[in-house]
Amino acid sequence: MTEEEQFALLKNQIVSRIDLSRDVDDDEIRGIIADTITQRKKEEFLTLKERERLQKQLFFEVRRLGILEELVSDSSVTEIMVNGTEAVFVEKDGKLFQWDRKFESREKLSDVIQQIVAKSNRIVNEASPIVDARLSNGSRVNVVMNPVALNGPILTIRRFPDDPIRMTDLINYGSISEEVAEFLKNLVVAGYNIFVSGGTGSGKTTFLNALSAFIPKGERIITIEDSAELQIRGVSNLVRLETRNANVEGAAEITIRDLIKSSLRMRPDRIIVGEIRDGAALDFLSAANTGHDGSLSTGHANSAKDMLSRLETMVLMSGMELPLSAIRRQIASAVDVIVHLGRLRDKTRKVLEIVEVIDFCDGEILLSPLYQFEETGDKGKDKVEGRLEKINDLKHTEKLRKSGL
Repeated sequence: MTEEEQFALLKNQIVSRIDLSRDVDDDEIRGIIADTITQRKKEEFLTLKERERLQKQLFFEVRRLGILEELVSDSSVTEIMVNGTEAVFVEKDGKLFQWDRKFESREKLSDVIQQIVAKSNRIVNEASPIVDARLSNGSRVNVVMNPVALNGPILTIRRFPDDPIRMTDLINYGSISEEVAEFLKNLVVAGYNIFVSGGTGSGKTTFLNALSAFIPKGERIITIEDSAELQIRGVSNLVRLETRNANVEGAAEITIRDLIKSSLRMRPDRIIVGEIRDGAALDFLSAANTGHDGSLSTGHANSAKDMLSRLETMVLMSGMELPLSAIRRQIASAVDVIVHLGRLRDKTRKVLEIVEVIDFCDGEILLSPLYQFEETGDKGKDKVEGRLEKINDLKHTEKLRKSGL
């Protein structure tokens, strides 16, 4: 019997001894594993190190994410990319490399995927091959199965820090200056509607989470996300809403749009939408324009100005036949400030520009740049040096005055 076959036999014996009719804690699982190994391997000499390694591998297989558990438990890992059984790629400390381990079979990888999506109350199969889910630690998960993924299943995990990154951490990382962080804090407290834009991996969710920490603790906050990722701490009056996919059992799909509409009846002080990528933009703008000041959200864009164009496009995706002038007027009225983030050539994430939305005039949305990132070092260097330069003062200061700031 091969080593792989022996491992599979041990795993099956352990699973058969677990009482699935009740919740079994990790310590009990470890006890069953240790006892099973002792019974199976009593005629075979195992060193203490070999026994510990075997127990660890079996625990990860039975209880957690198999070979991926080691990566998910590593706080320095930010992204895990499983390309079927062919390769596993890891982003660690800002660097991407191929891991020296991979899944031995498609069945083992599928078992891990089904375990993940089941805990998020999602379903993925050939009929519904794409799904977004999350791990218990808040990590974002995307799955693409066969037949869409030809070399699948493809599993991508975006791992977030165990403790949410605060604005002080971003200051220490050099992502933002202390002066600008204090400026944004005043805007959040005063109830300005802020939109965070940026490309993939620019840190939008992290920055949104840091901004939300400035919201006064006595306010009622409602978060709306595709997969719950925000880690808002210290707020007792917090409601967290998450979308739901339709499934074969007849459960209807619940979208971001549905949740925004429902949240308006829940007496929110603040509405935070994790990311807007479709017609939900119209509902977010409507909420921000109907007295829900201090709303926050994020979106994909290449610049602050480009974010306005993306919002226009997403509003048109709602199916409402609105003239472009009406859409732009809505955007100009709803969004107060856009904070644009970027990932530079040295892999650092920084605030690149902060723009105030001034008004709608002659068919165009007027913008006023408040801060702009300027490189101060040699632009040919791999390490980017620079700072946020102040361009203009904030023009709409009514909310700051009303808040005493």
